[in-house]
Amino acid sequence: MELHNLMEHEVRYTLNHILTTDNDIKCQCDQCKLDIMAVALNSLSPKYIVTEKGLLYSRIAIMNQQFNTDVVTALAKAINMVNNSPRHEQE
Repeated sequence: MELHNLMEHEVRYTLNHILTTDNDIKCQCDQCKLDIMAVALNSLSPKYIVTEKGLLYSRIAIMNQQFNTDVVTALAKAINMVNNSPRHEQE
């Protein structure tokens, strides 16, 4: 197993879910999605794992409602920021 930030996986997974259910996001291009993820990840604590045991403990932590709330809140703020100031021209 390699060094892995589990938070990155969870942010990507949750963002993809939000993108399929929320029509208020102005742009869903790759650049905007990466910007949203970067902003959200910079406001969340990383969860690095290197062992299968660490993966198991981290998966249990993900089931915690506060963890999920933190991820969704960080993504909502990031989506708002990127919606208001995309790094490319509006279509």
